[in-house]
Amino acid sequence: MGSTRHQRLTGLALAALLLGGLACHPPRNPMAEWLPSPNHNARRPQLIVIHHTAEKSFDISLKVLQTQNSGGPVSSHYLIGRDGRLAQLVSDDHRAYHAGGGTWGPYRDLNSLSIGIELDNTGFEPFADAQIDRLLLLLEDITKRFNIPRTQVVAHADVDPIRKQDPSGFFPWQRLADKGFGLWPDPVLADPPPAFDGWAALRLIGYSLKDPAATLRAFHLHYHHTETTDLDEHDRKILFNLQMKVLAEGRAKSN
Repeated sequence: MGSTRHQRLTGLALAALLLGGLACHPPRNPMAEWLPSPNHNARRPQLIVIHHTAEKSFDISLKVLQTQNSGGPVSSHYLIGRDGRLAQLVSDDHRAYHAGGGTWGPYRDLNSLSIGIELDNTGFEPFADAQIDRLLLLLEDITKRFNIPRTQVVAHADVDPIRKQDPSGFFPWQRLADKGFGLWPDPVLADPPPAFDGWAALRLIGYSLKDPAATLRAFHLHYHHTETTDLDEHDRKILFNLQMKVLAEGRAKSN
C-alpha cells in the first residue's frame, strides 16, 4: 500500500511537472528524449517597422503595449520616449504583436519576420530630437546584429496602407536616410523611360496593390509628408529611382 501511494504521488508530481513545463513552453519537452540536431537557428528578423503610439505619454503608451488596445493584445519590441528613454518590451527573438495583417513584398506574417519600434507621439506633433537620436542608435544596433539591410526600415503605413497612417507626416525619413536607413531617392532624379510603370515599381519596392489609393497615400506620406492619391510625374521619377536601387540591391520583390 505504501508503494502504491508512493507511485501515485510520483505520478501526480510528474504530471504537474509536465503540465507546468508545457505551460511555460520549455525549449526541451520533458516528454521526449533529447537527441539534438545542429540544423536549426533562431528567429531572424528581415525588416524593421516604425510606429507612433498615438498616445499622450510614455507611461500611457507602455500600459497599452503591456495590455491591449481596442483591437486586442498589442505589443512592440521597443518603445522610445520623447526624451530618448528606451524600453524593450519583447525579446528580439520573440514575436511582438505590432504589424497585424501587414505585408511587405514577399513577406507575410510580419510579426514573425520583423522588429517593431514604437515612438511615443500623438501623431499630431513633431518627433523630438532626443527620440530620433536614440532611434538611430537602435537601428544601427539591430541592423548590425541581425544583418538586416539598412534599406529595410519601413513605416507601419507602408506595410498596412489600408488601415494605418503611422508614423505621421511629421516623421523625419530624410534624417534617417542621411544615416543610411530606409529606402530613399537621390537628390537628382532622372526621367523614367516612356514604358515605365509606376504601379509595378510600387509593387517591386514592397507595397501591396490590394487598394491602390491607400498604397499611394502611404507612399506620399513616406516620401512627401502628404496623403494625396494622385500619381504624378515627380512620383514617377522617385519610383524609377527607388526601383533602380532595389534592383541594384538584388532584393526585387513581388506580391
